[in-house]
Amino acid sequence: MGETVVEESEELATPGDVLGRAAEVKPGRGAYLASHNNLVYASLTGRVRTVAPPPGSPDKRPTVEVIGHKAHGAVPEPGSVVIARVTKVLSRMASADILCVGPKSVREKFTGIIRQQDVRATEIDKVDMHSSFLPGDIVRAIVLSLGDARAYYLSTAKNELGVVSAESTAGATMVPVSWTEMQCPLTGQNEKRKELN
Repeated sequence: MGETVVEESEELATPGDVLGRAAEVKPGRGAYLASHNNLVYASLTGRVRTVAPPPGSPDKRPTVEVIGHKAHGAVPEPGSVVIARVTKVLSRMASADILCVGPKSVREKFTGIIRQQDVRATEIDKVDMHSSFLPGDIVRAIVLSLGDARAYYLSTAKNELGVVSAESTAGATMVPVSWTEMQCPLTGQNEKRKELN
């Protein structure tokens, strides 16, 4: 058995950097394949490492990895379920700070964007962002891809995704009463949200 050849470069990558084409390299740790353009991107900050295929492997492409430069926290990747805190709501999108990837908390700052078309699966054109989320809401979402400006595109367009915790205007933690409303236990008033089923 020959040893796997590992080549570690001095090159640093940051999330969103192109590492190569899918025809030439395979994504490893800290990298992912974007199916819409068949490019391999970095998903975290660190050194680029190329690992040669094992001897006798039918796939001759090397694997490209990004080795994090700091203590490994969780990193969002396409398909990951994340918990995020909404920071800003605009007419066509909401931005959020990603707090956890699966059960693990993140150690770096990752920003998520929920676009109007990714809030729910039905009646997409009727989505009102301000009736779906408010700053401070805690949401469960799935990572779609790494978008523009180093932010991850998130989706809440499944029944099990959406606002998991929200504070009412009276300062109480609200309880869900339907998939579009939550209720303040202090005042009994309902507020609209994109709720879990």
